[in-house]
Amino acid sequence: MCGITGIFDTRHRREIDLGVLRRMNESQHHRGPDEGSVHVEAGLGFGHRRLAIIDVATGQQPICNEDGSVVLIYNGEIYNYQELIPELLELGHVFRTKSDTEVVVHAWEAWGEDCVRRFRGMFAFALWDRGRETLFLARDRLGVKPLHYAVLDDGTLLFGSELKSLLAHGGLRNNNGIETTAKKRFSERL
Repeated sequence: MCGITGIFDTRHRREIDLGVLRRMNESQHHRGPDEGSVHVEAGLGFGHRRLAIIDVATGQQPICNEDGSVVLIYNGEIYNYQELIPELLELGHVFRTKSDTEVVVHAWEAWGEDCVRRFRGMFAFALWDRGRETLFLARDRLGVKPLHYAVLDDGTLLFGSELKSLLAHGGLRNNNGIETTAKKRFSERL
């Protein structure tokens, strides 16, 4: 299992409160007791709790591409990741790990949003592409790996593997109606 969580400022790239992000991340400790880490930059905070299964030695997250311009947090398993590696190597991508997580990063670079069409498996992930100024959230077609989100009135997008990570932020006024409103507004932007 693993747990992901994050904060994204959709409007102003305000500074992310590291204490709040860590609190959100720790609310999912049971999903990933092996490791916990965060990544913060202007307007963005990612948190990850790891249950180490694939590539135990080098599969830490958040993970970046070679130049650090693409950052990913991921929960799940891409069953066909070993089949995708030779194709990505042929396109010039360099792998530092043996993890399916790094395949997601390079698949994004190669195929953009269509990368998810290439994945067989169960997954939920958040990817920040600094060069494109794009935050991409995705989950598997059946929703085996959950991904909850809400948009606050100030334009802050919260997301996580569990609703309690969103509640740990402290910015939700109530649980009734906000998620529905957020889904509608967020879907309109896609």
